[in-house]
Amino acid sequence: MNQRPIHTTDIMVSSLGLGTVKFGRNQQVKYPKPFELPSDKEICTLLDLAQELGINLLDTAPAYGISEERLGRLLGSRRDHWVIMSKAGEEFLDGRSFFDFSPEGITKSVDRTLLRLNTDRIESLLLHSDGNDLQILNESGAVDALFALKDEGKILSTGISTKTVQGGLRAIELGLDSVMVTYNPWHTAEESILEAAEESGTSVFVKKALGSGWFDKESTEDSVETSFRFIFEQPASTSIITGTVNPRHLHENVEAMLRAESES
Repeated sequence: MNQRPIHTTDIMVSSLGLGTVKFGRNQQVKYPKPFELPSDKEICTLLDLAQELGINLLDTAPAYGISEERLGRLLGSRRDHWVIMSKAGEEFLDGRSFFDFSPEGITKSVDRTLLRLNTDRIESLLLHSDGNDLQILNESGAVDALFALKDEGKILSTGISTKTVQGGLRAIELGLDSVMVTYNPWHTAEESILEAAEESGTSVFVKKALGSGWFDKESTEDSVETSFRFIFEQPASTSIITGTVNPRHLHENVEAMLRAESES
């Protein structure tokens, strides 16, 4: 599987990253079918398989319930095999999301994430937007907090998971290392962000490449490959984050990616 660098770093990430929301949270999530949280053994099996298949990027967040804590406990000595992306700004407690983008809130969140993950650095730290992208980027002080944390070495690259086109473009203007956007053949509204990122060298992480599972009724293995190929037709695309706790789905996603890469 291809690897690409995160902007301003020498950190290489695989074309596919493994999203881990299903490791820690099954309340108020946007997937079409309910699911049970996997056991520790099932998570370890999935992580072993992902590594065997060439995936080196894990995506987590404080808002993903107990995902960070479980990864911190289960990765153990294998932590250095992984590039970890986490987030700050959103917490999920007692069935509700809470947001704090103040510099103090961001710093506290990152320090807690480091403890939960049992690590001394986070390779990529994204602001976890509540939808008010421009207010977060321009008024909250969160961006300055990210830059300070990067200077301290607690995070190795900065970014934001956006919900608006204006937010993605502003993040690039401000010099964040990466943006996470929704982009796939069925949703191209954020294409201008990828075009701007190509000009600046900003890394782009793509979420909802498969519509968070909502394309299942009409999708096939070929449509997964089509989506992956479509996304990487944009040169700024760095990695696609797909979440699963099903080893068969993970295999199928990697096989589709390898076909897409071989035909590009």
